[in-house]
Amino acid sequence: MTLGIGLMMFPALMVAIFMGFPVAWSLMGIAVIFGYYRFGDALVYQLVAKVDDVASYYVLAAVPLFVFMGVMLERSGIAERLFEAIHLWTRRLPGGLAVGTVLLCVVFAAASGVVGATESVVGLLAIPIMLRYAYDKGLISGTICAGGSLGTIIPPSVVVVILGPVADVSVGDLFVGMLFPGLLLALSYVLYILVRCMLKPGDGPRLPPSDDDPPMARRIYITATAMMPPLVLIFAVLGTIMLGWATPTEAAAMGAIGTVILTVVYGRFNVATLHAAFMKTLQVTAMILTILLGGTMFAGVFVALGGISAVEGLLEAANLSPTATIFILLFIAFIAGFVLDLISIVLIIIPVAVAVLRKMGVDDVWFCIMFLIVIQTSYLTPPMAPAIFYLRGISPPEIRLADMYRGVIPFILLELAVLALVYWFPGIALWLPSVVFKTF
Repeated sequence: MTLGIGLMMFPALMVAIFMGFPVAWSLMGIAVIFGYYRFGDALVYQLVAKVDDVASYYVLAAVPLFVFMGVMLERSGIAERLFEAIHLWTRRLPGGLAVGTVLLCVVFAAASGVVGATESVVGLLAIPIMLRYAYDKGLISGTICAGGSLGTIIPPSVVVVILGPVADVSVGDLFVGMLFPGLLLALSYVLYILVRCMLKPGDGPRLPPSDDDPPMARRIYITATAMMPPLVLIFAVLGTIMLGWATPTEAAAMGAIGTVILTVVYGRFNVATLHAAFMKTLQVTAMILTILLGGTMFAGVFVALGGISAVEGLLEAANLSPTATIFILLFIAFIAGFVLDLISIVLIIIPVAVAVLRKMGVDDVWFCIMFLIVIQTSYLTPPMAPAIFYLRGISPPEIRLADMYRGVIPFILLELAVLALVYWFPGIALWLPSVVFKTF
């Protein structure tokens, strides 16, 4: 009977969410209702223990630091300089403005770790210029949505800082392991844009030569001065983790300090900017940690009610192979992305998925990276695509919702192709962590 009650928690959660209750309160409320059935008055002590567990996750101290990095980078002026420097080299290519936009998204994602920040900042810079040169509106939309979402799969990602403790996997392993899949996604975007614009030049025309084009020496100087600060920042975060010099939390602290220094160097620092960054960081961090606390309570009650055992029993009765189980769980994550934010998907699905797959001998890091690719794909997929809603908030009226839906479809197919590659060739995700952490 208890096993059946545990399985009822997920339908009850979906009902609460569809009724309009916030995800965090839905998770906590369902945990309280079902937990009282299991523990009675002792539930209070169980939930207090979960609060203590979340508070004692040392790695979660990186969350506000990465959020602060993203907010300060928005205000530092670094994106404008990078945009100019990258497009000096790409604008003569077919679809060069779109190619440069993807490259800018890669650098910005690697320097911030916040998905929404990348899409908003890069979109505000790139959309007006691509419209001025008559780029296809679907290509503009797809490029901004897909490039902006790279913050999910390119380290450092705030989602991964949450995913690591929930899956009981090293955040450092995930950061290093997701690097190649993330770069592979970006490369596939670039190749698609180049091929499309060579076949259909009107979708992404080359920019004509101009008398204002700087000479080669000047271009190199502009690029070096624009690229050096973010590259130093990326090394301070990712490089120190990969070399074993710092934990993710320590690296995030260095990154946060680095973004403050950048705003000072670029003349954008003032008390109002710092105050706004602190307040935004406080709001986002409070939201993330409240959802995390709710998810931890929900997962604890689910396990206590025998939910994990019930799921394992169902899968054993179905006699599914590890491959079939993996794809069922990834499909559930994909569908969940239509109604839930990324953090909520991690908290609801990962504890069950990892517990089941671990017993089947599936590598935790490999599955988690495929999971990240899937939720990034869901992030782009209509009709509920959060990436499209971000884009609608910053795009001019001439880019219609139909353009956005049409534009993201090729990029969704590219993400599914990369997911297939990571599945068939696990070394794409697992080789680098084995080399880096074995060496250092």
